[in-house]
Amino acid sequence: MMYGDQNVQGPFTLDAAKGGTRRGLRTVLGVAHHVAGVTRLLDVLPLIEGDPRIHVAYTVPPNSIFTGGTDRFLDDLGAHVIPWKQAILSRFDLAVTAGQGLLQQLHAPIMSLSHGAGPNVFAHRWDGPGLSAALSVNSTVTQSLVCHGRVVPSAIMLGHEEHRAGLAQVCPDALPAAVVAGDPCFDRITASIGQRTRYRQALGVDPEHRLVVVTSTWGMTSTLGSLPAGFLTRLAAELPREAYRIVGVIHPNFWTWHGRRQVRSWHAECERAGVLLLPPEEGWRAALVAADALIGDHGSVTCYGAALGVPTLLASFPAERVVPGSVLECLGGLAPRLGLDRDLASQLDSAMREWSPDGSELLRGRLTSVPGQSAEIIRAEMYRLIGLAEPTLPAETRVVPRPVPFRDVIA
Repeated sequence: MMYGDQNVQGPFTLDAAKGGTRRGLRTVLGVAHHVAGVTRLLDVLPLIEGDPRIHVAYTVPPNSIFTGGTDRFLDDLGAHVIPWKQAILSRFDLAVTAGQGLLQQLHAPIMSLSHGAGPNVFAHRWDGPGLSAALSVNSTVTQSLVCHGRVVPSAIMLGHEEHRAGLAQVCPDALPAAVVAGDPCFDRITASIGQRTRYRQALGVDPEHRLVVVTSTWGMTSTLGSLPAGFLTRLAAELPREAYRIVGVIHPNFWTWHGRRQVRSWHAECERAGVLLLPPEEGWRAALVAADALIGDHGSVTCYGAALGVPTLLASFPAERVVPGSVLECLGGLAPRLGLDRDLASQLDSAMREWSPDGSELLRGRLTSVPGQSAEIIRAEMYRLIGLAEPTLPAETRVVPRPVPFRDVIA
């Protein structure tokens, strides 16, 4: 559904009292620039959505090239969605975002989060007639921070204490808004380790099977962008079905850019060969918990999997795009490269034998400096900005949902 210019009624409008059942509601706006941003909002907004004093609505700014499908995702969640043109003419007690752009138009204190594993890669350089310029770090903590002499976010949530240095370099004026809050996504992944058997069963993985997850971020330097189109089909052919299962995890931007039917059509052959594809919205985190090995690239999913302890092979790793000193650069020094000219099964076997738990521990220490505390810190900051007392019950780090792969090959 596209919301266009038609206003949506609710407790954030001038007519709030006419249809309301609760008095004095505080209003919070989830700002969803793209599907990947929604997934991060779903890590944090449930921390306050159950509070009867708070109403949470969502909106989709029109500035991202990957906005497509975001409205539908929010509709499927049953979210209260309002058009952007209405959102920027309304007041909210808080806005929460995991994306960049147009935030200065909102009338609310803004909490900004990263939608990935931190400030690890440089932004893509777009083609065009203009001169090349230095690339910024592709993260909410380094873009769109200042407008007309004012820092836009009221709270900039950082995953690690080390990230303060990057923020200080880009925008020292924003440092007072920085809060070291850890990584809510990785906290949920680690909290879900006890669900491994349940997740494997949902993926049809028996105890004797090894589960190989193949993940790709988006862009020409990703797994899908750099490997031959038939790689997943080849992998399925080389890994015997009686010993292996394969799951494909593809970045939401790839699905948005090409459309769900096209992506499914491109992968119909490998699905017929036994590869399971996961929807872009959810399931990949459970797959990482269930995995025995991982083939990936410079995307956050690969970083999370390796930090979790999954033996990892890098199918693609464009070092020029990786921020020096980042956790992703650390991953590049730890994980072996996949060789297409060699037997794939033997490379996976070697990775599973030789992967060092010490390497995963090193990555975990670079992802978050407050492991397991993200929900507590982020909830406290949201209530501070809203101006309400926190509930007495502790903030809960929820396990991730059971994976639901596509089951039928597209006709």
